[in-house]
Amino acid sequence: MCIQNLLRPYRSFPVLVLVGLLVSASVLKGMWSSHEPQVHAAGNLNQVFAQAAAEFAVPVPLLKALCYMEGRLSNHGGTPSIDGGYGCMHLMTTHRNSSLMLAARDLRADPAVLKTDLATNIRGGAAALRDYWRQLSSGRAPAKALDAWYKVLSMYSGASSAAVGQMYADAVYKIINQGFVARAEKGEIVTLAAQHVVPRISAMPISATKHYKPIGAMSRSSHSQIMQPDSAALPKGCSRDGNTDYPGAIDCILDANKFDCNSVDDNAPCTYESSDRPADYPVDFVGIHDIEGSAMDAINYFHNVKAAVSTHYVVDTDGTVYQIMHDTDIAYHMGNYWYNQRAIGIEHAGYAATGYQWYNAAMYLASAKLVAYLLKKYHLPFDRAHIIGHGDVPAPSVALMPNHVDPGPYWLWGYYFSLIGAQDTPDARHTAFSANVISVDPPFNRVPVGSGGQETEANYNFFSLYNGPSTNSGLVPHAGHSITDETSNIEPGISYAYTNVAMDQASTGMAMYQIWYGVESHLKDKKPSHLCSARQVWLAVPPGSISRGMGMLIALGTATKVYGKPEQKNDYQIGDAPQRAIFVSAFGVQDDKNNYWYEINFNHRQAWVPETAVNL
Repeated sequence: MCIQNLLRPYRSFPVLVLVGLLVSASVLKGMWSSHEPQVHAAGNLNQVFAQAAAEFAVPVPLLKALCYMEGRLSNHGGTPSIDGGYGCMHLMTTHRNSSLMLAARDLRADPAVLKTDLATNIRGGAAALRDYWRQLSSGRAPAKALDAWYKVLSMYSGASSAAVGQMYADAVYKIINQGFVARAEKGEIVTLAAQHVVPRISAMPISATKHYKPIGAMSRSSHSQIMQPDSAALPKGCSRDGNTDYPGAIDCILDANKFDCNSVDDNAPCTYESSDRPADYPVDFVGIHDIEGSAMDAINYFHNVKAAVSTHYVVDTDGTVYQIMHDTDIAYHMGNYWYNQRAIGIEHAGYAATGYQWYNAAMYLASAKLVAYLLKKYHLPFDRAHIIGHGDVPAPSVALMPNHVDPGPYWLWGYYFSLIGAQDTPDARHTAFSANVISVDPPFNRVPVGSGGQETEANYNFFSLYNGPSTNSGLVPHAGHSITDETSNIEPGISYAYTNVAMDQASTGMAMYQIWYGVESHLKDKKPSHLCSARQVWLAVPPGSISRGMGMLIALGTATKVYGKPEQKNDYQIGDAPQRAIFVSAFGVQDDKNNYWYEINFNHRQAWVPETAVNL
């Protein structure tokens, strides 16, 4: 998900808040730098949970369920979630949630260590939960009973509304009721036995219980302690009321009077634009994202009007679908306003760098059914040019490069498309106008490698590009070294035209295909730039991984600028390509001045060239 989306030109991003948080974090880091974190030595993660529970009097199942929900038992290398939570315990520093600073104080630990060390993060979460219990119970000792922590979990969530905080607590109790067996980031197996627990909602303050309506697992309980007033009392939360565009989705639709940029004052924060699509703009794309966090993180974040971003749907790991906006409205989710106007966004629980810990059969199937519904509703082609990842979308200008990279290298496009195709969806258009149009579709892109519909690291499916017909020739210039970097590789399903093919001279058994690709070749210029210049590179492909591509082969009749949106302005140039460069185009569009543009697979992302530069 792109946090700093390109919004309307006259709406500014609230940078002062961000700067203030950064300065505060820097000062606090200095305060704690003289103290070493007191992490208990533990043989494995199960012992860490047990020790943290004993130290801070928080039930072990509560700690395990939180760590699983928020991080899949991983700290994700210290990467924050979409709403600024760190680690599997989602430690935060906001005006609603100070769990990170509470943990740093209680453990006398550097906040940086709490963000990156899993054992310290778990202890920190336990300490913060204990502190919140004390705040809400006038200093009484924490309860041993699992059903007594609902109010504390709601507070711990840092939710933007009481209803969303209640959803967060529901989600934790749902995991406790279901249990799990999962592998942590260093390979340990962590088990949480399923146990029937109905939270004591009566322990919540009157203002919270008044509007409480449980979601998910808790909504199916008939226990007398569960309160279910009329769903109309949840204008700021979510409910199963049937008032969604997608049948069966949970209604979390935002209040237009508060969030719609066309309804609020010009200087007021907002997160989306009301519209009447497809009458106002065609719906041409379904945009696939990951949240960089849990589904509850996303719902909380999207219900914060100061977030300045939005999406249409959120899909959880259990297959639950939440609708955040109406399909007709324009969400800020693609990092490119032209695409925002024409796309419907679907967020998925997880992190791009560790997607194999999150993406699973239940999530893929639920999302596939939603996509099939949208394809039929808007008569969209069933192909990779119209069902696109955020990582396939170009930034609108060089200054805003790179755009985001989700859903990342563990999203199984082949498997996903097989599930979409099984939903009575029209066949994908696999016809290529040239035998030289190919796409990559390896066996590990077609099904999760792990058991029970789970992925493993073996499902990684980005494919590297080299300077010559040998994997010893060096990677093409690239902007980063992250596992999610997209500047020197391609992903499954995207079509390219190859001009030559040879076996890898390094004797790996891989085939090397020569293709045109927009390379970030100006990174070491006197004035470094992300501007991409097209040249021929070599794609390394494992045996049995090539499929026939889709699209029309086009050659450039003249050297041309390449754009991030179909509009011929210098500000929108993101690259250039020489005469006779060859690309694949799936479709074209006409701009406001009746000029025709071709979409091309320029590198890892789409881009645009004017018809005047093209020879078919």
